[in-house]
Amino acid sequence: MAHAAPTVRRRHPATRTHAGQTTRESLIRALMLGLVYGVYAAFLQRQMGPVDAGNILFGILTGAIFAACMVGMHRVAPRLMRELRATMYGAFAGIAMGYLYSLTGDSVLRSTGIGLLVGAGVGVVAFYRYYTHEP
Repeated sequence: MAHAAPTVRRRHPATRTHAGQTTRESLIRALMLGLVYGVYAAFLQRQMGPVDAGNILFGILTGAIFAACMVGMHRVAPRLMRELRATMYGAFAGIAMGYLYSLTGDSVLRSTGIGLLVGAGVGVVAFYRYYTHEP
């Protein structure tokens, strides 16, 4: 009686990238998230006042920094252990969220707490994903 052999999960060759290689999809994803982050940061910084050149420059600058950090993390991440990679993404999410929350004018302690909670949550989810989906 013949039994079926277990199949090995393999990635499609077109989606495989080498460590440090930036794909077109990751650049587009980083630019779109940077755009959303920059627009939202400019909206929070404006605080119901008129839109001026400084506000637009602030949004472009924060969005560009956010996108550059995402591209840099995408290039470095494949070379890191899964624990460090999850910590890196958690720290980035916590810092980004804490900064956005600080633009609302609330206290520094509250924005630090929100950043720590978001960072810890993203770090745990990222670690779980890397631990269960990587060899």
